[in-house]
Amino acid sequence: GVRVISNAGGVNPLACAAALQEVAKKADVDMKIAVVAGDDLMSEKENLKGAGITDLESGKQFPESIHSMNAYLGARPISRALDLGADIVVTGRCVDSGIVLGPLIHSFGWNRDEFDLLAAGSLAGHLIECGAQCTGGIFTDWHAVPDWHNIGFPIVECSSEGDFIISKPPDTGGLISFGTVAEQLVYEVGNPQRYLLPDVTCDFSEVSITEIPGFEGGAVKVHGAKGSPPSTFYKVSATYLDGFRATAVCPVGGPKAVQKGKLTAESILKRTRLIFSQLGYEDYSAVNIQVLGSEDTYGPHARRSIDGQGPREAVIWLAVHHKRKEALEIFSKEIAPAGTGMAPGLTGIVGGRPRVLFLNGQHVETFEEDLTFTSDEPVPYNPPKIDSELKDLPSGPHTYRLEDLAYTRSGDKGNSANIGVIARHPLYYPYLKKTLTAQALENYFQHLLEREKPEEELVTRYELPGVHGLNFVLKNSLGGGGIASLRSDPQ
Repeated sequence: GVRVISNAGGVNPLACAAALQEVAKKADVDMKIAVVAGDDLMSEKENLKGAGITDLESGKQFPESIHSMNAYLGARPISRALDLGADIVVTGRCVDSGIVLGPLIHSFGWNRDEFDLLAAGSLAGHLIECGAQCTGGIFTDWHAVPDWHNIGFPIVECSSEGDFIISKPPDTGGLISFGTVAEQLVYEVGNPQRYLLPDVTCDFSEVSITEIPGFEGGAVKVHGAKGSPPSTFYKVSATYLDGFRATAVCPVGGPKAVQKGKLTAESILKRTRLIFSQLGYEDYSAVNIQVLGSEDTYGPHARRSIDGQGPREAVIWLAVHHKRKEALEIFSKEIAPAGTGMAPGLTGIVGGRPRVLFLNGQHVETFEEDLTFTSDEPVPYNPPKIDSELKDLPSGPHTYRLEDLAYTRSGDKGNSANIGVIARHPLYYPYLKKTLTAQALENYFQHLLEREKPEEELVTRYELPGVHGLNFVLKNSLGGGGIASLRSDPQ
């Protein structure tokens, strides 16, 4: 029979399991439903605070108003639940790749120190963790992907030696190719030689992806992941209260739509600031005005229209942050009046208010982590050297868009973004390495990067010669990232 593993438990995996048990009962099906708990660290809040825990990227001190803390658990508790006969395994917070590595450990009996195999299983999980993202979703060549409406999700077939094939169901849309899978390889990856997971530290830099003929919709074989001992530490995701935010989105039409949109947003802010002053409220903590359609997100690289008038349709994106909820209630009330008291052409205004195992509800056993095969030895990062062959590359009069020479994929982790670039042909790789330096990307994206220290390097480049790829990590590039960002695209 089919067994199901999912990190669908969210903040309450036991309640999720209880709901599943109720569904099984109504269907008159006898199922063993296991829960992997232990990720919730709220009971350890004071101990962690006293230990001097700081933010992984920024080094900021432990916040006062913590609302949740969850460790990213690994694959071993999942494999153990399967060993105990679970039909369904529900976890709380865990690494996405662990959902695949867990059943592989259970099926093949991989040991804790078989790091290459653990890395291969983790890579299989990493490649399919976002579903259709490796079957053509958000692919650079989106126009070459058929039948989005019926896009097939990936299937991974793994061998006990660690090699695996990725395909998709027949009679489904989407596409499996070197490009679609290579893009997912670099998704949300920092240093590809040091991809840190609870069960293994992975090196994906020499991974190869080979297309297999004869499969409907395409298939690829993936090989070459390497592994080394994991750290003794777990990564923890924590949330804390840092004020309130609201976003107003207002379409605006007619001539000079961009100018009207910007003036409208600025006027709403001026009006609400006058009210704040009268009430003794402090100013907004942060403000973000964008006019979508004017290429604001491109910063200095935006393309303006020839006639200087700009588009006749645009959308105002006005996002604000304030320590007081009452202040944002005032802000939300001042959006609608702009439709009758400011620029003509505003339509459809929208204002912003804005590791313990349980089996069938019984505690079965406590999973104890074995630290025998772990290592916290620091590994220095050595920036790639400029190859001698790059200095004498043939050149000519032609220019190309990056899209013509490479596949690309971006991802996010907190306030950092990553941009993966994979050469469409091995011969293009030296040109990409020569042109796409860390400094070149820092210069291009300077309108998005927030420098906290004068000499801080905000862009780091890594190489993946196995797929002829480069990976760039852009620090402090997302305006806080996720729900903390006021940008229209915080990821």
